Amino acid sequence: MSKIGKRVSIVVLVSLVFVELGLINPILADDWPQWLGPQRLPVWNEEDIVDEFPKQGPPLRWRAELGGGYSGPAVASGRVFVMDRLAPSDDLQAGPLLHEDQPPANQNFVRRLLPGKERVLCFRESDGVQLWTHEYDCPYTSVAMYAIGPRCTPTVDGDRVFALGAEGHLVCLQVDDGAVVWERNLFKEYDLKIPEWGIAAHPLVDGDRLICMVGGNGTTCVAFDKTTGKEIWRALSAKQPGYCPPMIYELGGLRQLVTWDSDAVSGLNPENGEVYWRVPFQATFAMTIGAPQREGNSLFVMAYNDKSAMIQVSDDGRSAEIAWEGGSKNGIDGVLNTAVIQDGYIYGCGNGGRYICAELKTGNRVWSSFLPSTGKRPASWANVFTVQHQNRFFLANDLGDLIIAKMSPGGYQELSRAHLIDPTHAVGSRRVVWSHPAFANRSVYLRNDKELRCYSLSKTVHENSEPE
Repeated sequence: MSKIGKRVSIVVLVSLVFVELGLINPILADDWPQWLGPQRLPVWNEEDIVDEFPKQGPPLRWRAELGGGYSGPAVASGRVFVMDRLAPSDDLQAGPLLHEDQPPANQNFVRRLLPGKERVLCFRESDGVQLWTHEYDCPYTSVAMYAIGPRCTPTVDGDRVFALGAEGHLVCLQVDDGAVVWERNLFKEYDLKIPEWGIAAHPLVDGDRLICMVGGNGTTCVAFDKTTGKEIWRALSAKQPGYCPPMIYELGGLRQLVTWDSDAVSGLNPENGEVYWRVPFQATFAMTIGAPQREGNSLFVMAYNDKSAMIQVSDDGRSAEIAWEGGSKNGIDGVLNTAVIQDGYIYGCGNGGRYICAELKTGNRVWSSFLPSTGKRPASWANVFTVQHQNRFFLANDLGDLIIAKMSPGGYQELSRAHLIDPTHAVGSRRVVWSHPAFANRSVYLRNDKELRCYSLSKTVHENSEPE
């Protein structure tokens, strides 16, 4: 290393020490306090982010041991929160069957009773040191093939964090020490049958309310007092709650809670649960997963088996109708991810890993490519998560790659790619990682079923760490 290089490294090191001691203020960094970030939109707004990855990949800041699960990390106030599961056995076929008659021939629907514990974990953001753990007994009753752990990303709100487990355990914890503020067992209290693939809709904080997709007759959506856990209102009836997180949008001049259960997409008054409108749109096997995305008074939804639609909400916000429905050749039939809308076009990963750009107004496909997912051909349940950053996108595929790309109606342009974490969950003949990453503090946070990793994506850090 040259004398100049050494001098720069010393300056950077001293600056970091001063920041740690609080003697100087660092450049402001954003948090990622819930699923999809601060505004629950797939957008990352931080500055000073790399344009491309170094040949050896972005620098690893830290790693921490973790159990199984799909729960993505949340990052807030210098801490990282995530859920996982510890089980006495890794054999998902070891538990007793939960079927009165012969179990289904399709393993995607076979339920077993699997003992284990769910956990909420808190790590120090600066170095990954585990600060506290909240643990509780939680036998799983959902489909065994996917019973690796919790689905929901923790939701951080000030000095409290809310976590919802795969069997309906809802808990509010103190951010500082993990002490229980309140907790509820939705499975028992609302007499639920857990959906095939568990409770998966990330809880939403709205004012004084914590809104959850619960399930049941008249209780498909429930709002709780976030400070006490007491029920405030309940609404909707559906065969299943689905897996789609509730969202807040302004539609037709009204602030609306948008939900998508197994039977319909709905717009409600978030303050009291009054239903403004409800549009029937059933997803195959109730697989409503990706959150409805809004542009103007239009909402786009997509799901498994060639299902997608654009819903048009009226000018007064009190009615809605389907403007177009997608199929195998139009729209985007995304399964496990949430689409992004930009300038009247939709971007998202369709079934089998086919990444698609479609026109919002008509659903007409503009282009498609397997490059972000498998590279060349369809694969079982292949998936890509999409996060917009300024004039480009960060794409996280289920092979553990992070991709920087530019996308427009003109096509897909890959700028850089790095492999950041190994897939660990066996699905068919593949291994995948299906946890949505978090982007905060000029870093990316990813997990599989063994560890949580944090990589720096800071342009400044990369420039000062490049070998000469």
